[in-house]
Amino acid sequence: MVRIIFGGALGLAFGIGAYGFIYARGDSYLTDDPAACANCHIMREYYDGWIKSSHGAVAVCNDCHTPSGWVGKYQSKATNGFWHSLAFTTGRHPDSLRIKPRNRAVTEAACRHCHQDIVAAIEGAPGGSPKISCVRCHDSVGHLR
Repeated sequence: MVRIIFGGALGLAFGIGAYGFIYARGDSYLTDDPAACANCHIMREYYDGWIKSSHGAVAVCNDCHTPSGWVGKYQSKATNGFWHSLAFTTGRHPDSLRIKPRNRAVTEAACRHCHQDIVAAIEGAPGGSPKISCVRCHDSVGHLR
């Protein structure tokens, strides 16, 4: 009897998860296609801003918003996807999105990687003065507002 209840609960959980994944077009989030980010209506403004920005021709969302490497990229996508889905499903998301500290650090690292020559010219030798935050002053570069 316990096996039947456990099997039924497991099947129900899998069915709900599969339905949610298909309904939310979850497979699109496994790609590098920036249009996937615009699946949620709240992201449309950011997507449209990215298209018009200087980064629209040279970088996709994952280049700036996920860590480099396969594991880091998909771990970040899974974590963010879970929290975004929960917020949108429950209606507890702000009208104006704010980047979280963990994601800000990922974006900062991406800026520093792609623009390392400029960063080195500004900050000098590694280990010198404290780091200047790229995204503090250039927060709208990737998403024109």
